[in-house]
Amino acid sequence: MITGAKSSNDRWDANDVARYIKASRSWVYHQAEAGKLPHLRVGALLRFDPEAVKAFVHGQAAGGGKVLSMRPRNDAERE
Repeated sequence: MITGAKSSNDRWDANDVARYIKASRSWVYHQAEAGKLPHLRVGALLRFDPEAVKAFVHGQAAGGGKVLSMRPRNDAERE
């Protein structure tokens, strides 16, 4: 059941992270793509664990993002 309220288990999108950090959405994307902001990639979407974002803000992040691809990758894409 979707109630509109977010539980603590929900993932944040880039807009949620930008609002929390008080930064632009493009900054969030740049930091995630650079491996500095922990994230999950689901297809073309970036999702963020709220607790990991909070740790990042407080300088406690383990570093790096985790990539989950929804499509098979071939060798040409890895280069």
